[in-house]
Formats: sequence, structure tokens, C-alpha cells
Amino acid sequence: MRISHVIGSIDNNKGGPSRSVTQLLAVLGKSYPNLKFHLHTAESQNPILQQFELKNLHLFFYKTKSLGKLIDLEKSLCHGTTILYHGQTIWDLPMHQMAKMARKLNVPYIITPRGMLEPWSLQQRKFKKMLALRLYQFKDLQRAACLHATAPMEAESIRALGLKNPIAVIPNGVHLEDFKLKDFNKVKTSNKILFLSRIHPKKGIELLIEAWSHLPANLTMAWEIDIIGNGEHAYIEQLQSSIYQKGLSKSIKISPPVYGKEKMEVYQQANLFVLPTYSENFGIVIAEALACGTPVITTHGTPWQELETQKCGWWIPTGEDALRATLEQALALPQKELDLMGKNGRQLIENKYSMQAVAEQMYELYQWILKKKEQPDFVRVN
Repeated sequence: MRISHVIGSIDNNKGGPSRSVTQLLAVLGKSYPNLKFHLHTAESQNPILQQFELKNLHLFFYKTKSLGKLIDLEKSLCHGTTILYHGQTIWDLPMHQMAKMARKLNVPYIITPRGMLEPWSLQQRKFKKMLALRLYQFKDLQRAACLHATAPMEAESIRALGLKNPIAVIPNGVHLEDFKLKDFNKVKTSNKILFLSRIHPKKGIELLIEAWSHLPANLTMAWEIDIIGNGEHAYIEQLQSSIYQKGLSKSIKISPPVYGKEKMEVYQQANLFVLPTYSENFGIVIAEALACGTPVITTHGTPWQELETQKCGWWIPTGEDALRATLEQALALPQKELDLMGKNGRQLIENKYSMQAVAEQMYELYQWILKKKEQPDFVRVN
């Protein structure tokens, strides 16, 4: 018996879903060796991995044709004894291919929208998305056995569209072995603020640059901002131009994406992590920063109210004014207070967001859909 996952791409440049899906499957495969897990995706230049290490995990790459459809995906999905399909993200045609095949075979399927039904996201390329909803996407969502949201806020957005399916609220997980807690006794040679994510207008980077330009020079002179990630060349040039025009070239630097050990190290070297995003269904980079012991500033566009309740960061309204005021407050704090917030953040991730805890919930969800277990308490049916 097997559970088949489908995702448009696992390329390193595709952001959080590529990492969270492959890491989740690695833990599921190790924890439940009696099950087989297949992952179907498109060929790409720089995939996160070429194959899984465990024998019960299998990775399949497909060539793409017009509109991103995967060649021979349907043929592969109908071969064998798949008991459940799980589609990761929406809008991509491979997800429609999966849903259509699941219905044809009368096999239940789950869809994880990954924030793509949030109000902000629906406003981007609105005409194409409304057309897709009318042609196929709403039907695919509506007929899923369950929809998976990574936070209560995302579940509310799904309900607001009129979808009445059961919704499982399970967060993304962090593979703690990949993100070790920083050494708080290590002497820092500089004070760093880190932005590490996709470089995209959605992420609010302009807000960070603008807020920084209005802070008192005596407060910012000992600090640097590292903006790390991949994005469209024209947009990065636009940001570089803004930094130059505001006279901030000495304190703000934009760098290419980092991976693996180097990525962990930049989290550890930062005094603060800032994600001033307009919309995020989860924000895996927030969890990664917290796992490394770095306090976080992010917005109400994310589901991270726990930054406030667990005293590991700031959860603020989206916009330049709130960001500027929060940065001014954070930069004035003694390093010992920032370190305490960092330790609180690591504890939060260990208790709630470890990949093992998330994998156990996902397995419980699978068992419920297959009618082998009672409804879990994280599933909403109305």
C-alpha cells in the first residue's frame, strides 16, 4: 500500500514547500516503514534531492509540456495500489491531474493549498485565478476528502470561499537536526538583522528598507541588514537602486540564496530575523530562525501570534510605521534580552513544530481519512 504525493517542483528556488514536503516524507518514511510513499514532481535544474535514502520512499521526475502539465503523470498515478493521494499547492496543473485521476479511481485525496487561497494571494493575477477556480480548481478542492491548512488563519480563509470540506490544521515542521541552537556565549563581531526568503514584492522588503532609512543614525550605525534569497533580476535591481538612493549601501546588502550548513550559520549569526511580509500561510523561515535561537519580527500577515505569547519576538501590523517602531525598540534592547527571546523561540519549536510531531499528526490524518481511526482533534468539520 502506498500514499502518493504530488508537487509542482522541489527545486531549491521554489521556497518553503519544496523543503517542507521532502523533509516531511523523509520522517514519515522512517517512522512508518510499513507504508510506501511516492513523490511525483517536475524535472528541474536544481532539485533539493535526486532520490530518497529509504527504501519505502520513491521520487519520480517528469518532463513538462504546455502550461506545466506533467507528461505521463496520470499513467504513473494509476499504476499500483495507491490508497491515498496528497496534492501540495494549487493552481499548478499537476494538482488537477492528480485530483482528476483520484476521482476516476475512486481514491480519496487531500489538497494542501499552502497559502494560495489567502486574500492577498488571490488578488495577484486575479483574472487567471478566478478563471482557474471556475474551470477546475474549485471542483478539485470541493471534492477533496480533506483540505490541509498550516494555521487557523489559513483555515478561515478556506472557509470564506465557501468550501465545506473537513480541514486539518497541521503546521509545517522543522527538522531540528538541520537547525542547531546558536552558541549564546560566542562573541559577536557585528550586529546583524537577517531577511532570508524569496525576494518577492509579497515579502515586504521595501517596507524594511524604508523603515531602516528613517531610524536614527546613532541607533543603526552598529547594525547591518543581510537580505538573502533568490528572485527576479529586475526586482532585485529595483531594490538595489532604492538602497543606493537612500544612502544605505553600507548597511544593507543583498546576497544570493544559501543552503544547508551555510543557511543554518546565517540564522545563528543574526541578532534578529525580520520578515515584513504581506501574506504568509505559515512562514517556514520564521520557524527555522526560532529553531536556531534568533528572535523574530514579522507581521499579522503570518499566523505567528505565538511570537508575542511565548516571548520570542514581535507580531506586528503590516506597514512601515509599525516596523520602524518595532525595530527601534528591538535595537535598543540589551543582547541578553534578545538571547532570552531566542531561547524561548527554540523551546517553542521543540514543543510544537518539530518535524516528528508534524509527521505523527499527518499520519493520524491519513488513518482517519482511510477510516482506520477516529477524527483527530485538529480536524475541523464545520
